[in-house]
Amino acid sequence: MKEQDDKKPHLTAKEEEVMRILWEHGPMLVKEVLEYLPEPKPHVNTVSTVIRVLEKKGYVGHEKEVGTYRYHAILEKDSYRKATLMSMLRNYFDNSLKSMVSALVQEEELSEEEINECIDIIEKKKQ
Repeated sequence: MKEQDDKKPHLTAKEEEVMRILWEHGPMLVKEVLEYLPEPKPHVNTVSTVIRVLEKKGYVGHEKEVGTYRYHAILEKDSYRKATLMSMLRNYFDNSLKSMVSALVQEEELSEEEINECIDIIEKKKQ
């Protein structure tokens, strides 16, 4: 699978939702993707349109099956996660990881245990 490059279009919430399904469950037909979407379920044509848009953006590919297509993620989840995180860091925290982590701590998004785990990870990386 390919890594995301910064020039690829970002995903909408609906597109991310479909990508998460493909990342978690692997290649599938449009009707199978529909089964994993929450209620109220969109029309199958809506899901098909979202998948075609993802394909045009270069995130999804397909294999032809009898009378239909089986879609699969081209972009790896970790690559998208990393690119999205780096974009947030650049656009909202002036490229300062310290500012990003401080915001998470101040918003109480990180528990004391999670903070200690982060410190342990940093200490291990130093060694």
